[in-house]
Amino acid sequence: MTPPDSLTTPRLVLRASNPALAEATAAFYCRNRAEHAGWNPPLGGSTFSVQGQRQLLSEAVAAAAVGTRIGWWLFAPAEPGVAIGQIHFSQIVQRAFCSAMLGYAIDAAHEGRGLMREALQAALADAFGPRVHLHRVQANVRPENTRSLALLARLGFKHEGLAREYLFIGGAWRDHVMTARLNPHWPADTPPPA
Repeated sequence: MTPPDSLTTPRLVLRASNPALAEATAAFYCRNRAEHAGWNPPLGGSTFSVQGQRQLLSEAVAAAAVGTRIGWWLFAPAEPGVAIGQIHFSQIVQRAFCSAMLGYAIDAAHEGRGLMREALQAALADAFGPRVHLHRVQANVRPENTRSLALLARLGFKHEGLAREYLFIGGAWRDHVMTARLNPHWPADTPPPA
């Protein structure tokens, strides 16, 4: 289930996780460290270094090869060396589950332009398509993150409940709204692949 090298949208190139992206991904995390801290669990120091990113991206490539994780990094064609966002499908399980967890982040300087929606549409089409063939994708978001919840709603994710004290963020255990989207091309009575 190794992903293609890239997916393209009208304004973006989504590049699969690769150690060659380490400088761009480390810079992304450094630029957005303060802005993203309120929405994410604490990140290790290696996340912000090129060497640490090479290791993390190598692990991501290995996970993609065995089908447990898929990572995409967002680039604008005019600035091919600057990562402006990321999308990842983790905890991918096939067979009777055919599901994954979705995470994403956009560079603070590029918020509000519809770029993440555009990128997620392409990434979800791949996840629900014949290559990955997921039945369900779940995304959990802090209730205070109204922009992210609105984005998920526009993409067809449905509210499923509240996960109390779900993640440790900003010095406390934080509740998360649980949302999910089902594969629109998967009839309810169709079993998973053997």
